[in-house]
Amino acid sequence: MIRIFAVLAALVFAVPALAQSLPAGLDKDNAIVIDTTKGRVVIQLRPDLAPKHAERIKQLARDGYYNNVPFHRVIEGFMAQTGDGQRFNGTGGSKYPNLPAEFSSVPFTRGVVGMARANDPNSANSQFFIMFADGAFLNNKYTVVGKVVSGMDVVDKIKRGEPVQDPDKMIKVQVASDIK
Repeated sequence: MIRIFAVLAALVFAVPALAQSLPAGLDKDNAIVIDTTKGRVVIQLRPDLAPKHAERIKQLARDGYYNNVPFHRVIEGFMAQTGDGQRFNGTGGSKYPNLPAEFSSVPFTRGVVGMARANDPNSANSQFFIMFADGAFLNNKYTVVGKVVSGMDVVDKIKRGEPVQDPDKMIKVQVASDIK
């Protein structure tokens, strides 16, 4: 019974987000729309910087892999990490192979989206993070895959923790061009 109420509550909070329009000038073929328990976040992917990583995120969004996935690691002043649709705790990845690093000179600043990985630079798979603040120590060590173009105020509201207790979730993730 409690689960039914939780699902209904999540849907009620998602309805206003679903009604929001997308930013003008958005490249909808290379953008993802994330409806979270806190609201909507729109990320412009950067296939010019990281073509394999951008394509992977779109593929997983289309697979429904990211739906109902929690923000499992959220560190104040640093970043919010999500994307583990296998185990939901940061230890899993998708059914697809890991990706080779696609490092660029684009710095990790507030709103930049990077691919999470293990110690091996070529181990990114499905998880990604959104920067709350600048993180120059990540520059040239992690793949920049995009940037938040709408909804950074929503990202700022995501519950913190490592791990997060009763975490906020990505309710639905879609490629912008697929939204009808």
